[in-house]
Amino acid sequence: MSLVIDIALWAIAMGLGLLLLVRSRPLFRQSLRFGAHDFLALLPRIALGMIGSGFIAEMLPAQLIPASLGPETGTLGLAFATVLGALTPGGPVVGFALATAALKSGAGVPHVIAYSIAWALFALPRVLIYEIPSMPSRVVWLRVAVSLPLPFLAAWMAMLVGKP
Repeated sequence: MSLVIDIALWAIAMGLGLLLLVRSRPLFRQSLRFGAHDFLALLPRIALGMIGSGFIAEMLPAQLIPASLGPETGTLGLAFATVLGALTPGGPVVGFALATAALKSGAGVPHVIAYSIAWALFALPRVLIYEIPSMPSRVVWLRVAVSLPLPFLAAWMAMLVGKP
């Protein structure tokens, strides 16, 4: 399945590049340089995050993750995963690396889904550093409040559907 996604993404990128090349060669070259610069800047971070997640997974005590976030922990484990997601600072390299480490260490798939959604929707460091200074705090806290059930709903839906 991931091969199909990879092929589709490459086809889309090449199609867009071809359209841009036909439209404007200077803009194509500029876009290619910009994309290559971003790729080279992000590649070490992604590699570091993935390698770091492997280290984290190996360093965690074998009983810690299944006992706190394992499939048998139920709603309490989902709540714990949601809180951990909300407290996780950083971008995707950090959030997904920790989610990967949790999966490798025995966390339940619904718990990792709850963690990921909580991290994406209301990571507390991002809310405090970026959202509150740029928007009225009443709006930010209302957004966070209405988003609170979403990690639980997604995790419960994953349980209904089966193992993703």
